[in-house]
Amino acid sequence: MKSFVSIIGGSGFLGTRLSALLKEKDIQHKIFDISFDIDSPNYVNVEEMSSLNKLEHTSAIINLAAIHRDDIKPISRYDDVNIHGAENVCNYARKNNINKIIFTSSVAIYGFAPKNTGEDGEPNFFNDYGRTKHQAELVYKSWQNEKPSERSLIIIRPTVIFGEGNRGNVYNLLNQIYSKRFIMIGKGKNIKSMAYVENVAAFIEYNLDQSNGIHIFNYIDKPDLDMNTLVKLVRNTLFKKNNVGIRLPTFVGFFIGYVADIISNIFRISLPISHIRIKKFLSDSMFSSSVNKTKFIPPVKLSEALIKTIKYEFIEDNKNKKKFYSE
Repeated sequence: MKSFVSIIGGSGFLGTRLSALLKEKDIQHKIFDISFDIDSPNYVNVEEMSSLNKLEHTSAIINLAAIHRDDIKPISRYDDVNIHGAENVCNYARKNNINKIIFTSSVAIYGFAPKNTGEDGEPNFFNDYGRTKHQAELVYKSWQNEKPSERSLIIIRPTVIFGEGNRGNVYNLLNQIYSKRFIMIGKGKNIKSMAYVENVAAFIEYNLDQSNGIHIFNYIDKPDLDMNTLVKLVRNTLFKKNNVGIRLPTFVGFFIGYVADIISNIFRISLPISHIRIKKFLSDSMFSSSVNKTKFIPPVKLSEALIKTIKYEFIEDNKNKKKFYSE
């Protein structure tokens, strides 16, 4: 049943798209977020059990709230929000007999995974975001296992999410190309799985009808693009050029990354380049997904979504529209 849905973290990039979709489909819901004033009926902080009492009359909880940037300090913040927050959500669900939870995890739990890693892939996280997302999944699974015939748990592990208004890694890449500051590192044959925000929101809504049990999905918009194809698509949309521009050898890219790390540590500043970001850029992040075994059809094709995003950000005048900052 879709009688009433509570979206925690609902004022963020994905949450606002999801809320708009639910409104369009006339599905009753309410968004909650830490970004609201503390006295607001929409204020919820998953670290504070008492604030979850605002989720009254809820039949399903969608938890989008997370600490997710690479550079959060102190590191304990990942545990406080991602793990302890999951514990609080589950405790609230237990107390109020809520039997459906949708949790957005991440493919970050797989780390630098082999190509086509599916939902059965082994956790091999390399950062605290991936670690705490994995541990949060265990918290939710424990909740579902208490009453397996009554409770429905849907874990969605999206790859990098992009779209209009987002200021995460995909936007940074697009902006570098637009500003003519982008330099291709390596051969460009590494593949990057991606997910368009509108499609992810649609898949979350699709799962509100999911049956009891544990259902785990990687979310990726197929077919995947390698870096050469992606950069060429962007440059063709912006400049009508069918090439990647300047290219540097891999070892030069790593050298620049390590120098940036040294500068960052000495002067205590955050730089847009680091060796880990170079490593992430050069790695494959290609995942398989069991979504194709469902009847779900993404509303927007990946290439069309990229072109829509490029035009929105760099060709049309949308400078006064809301922006969402994320990793």
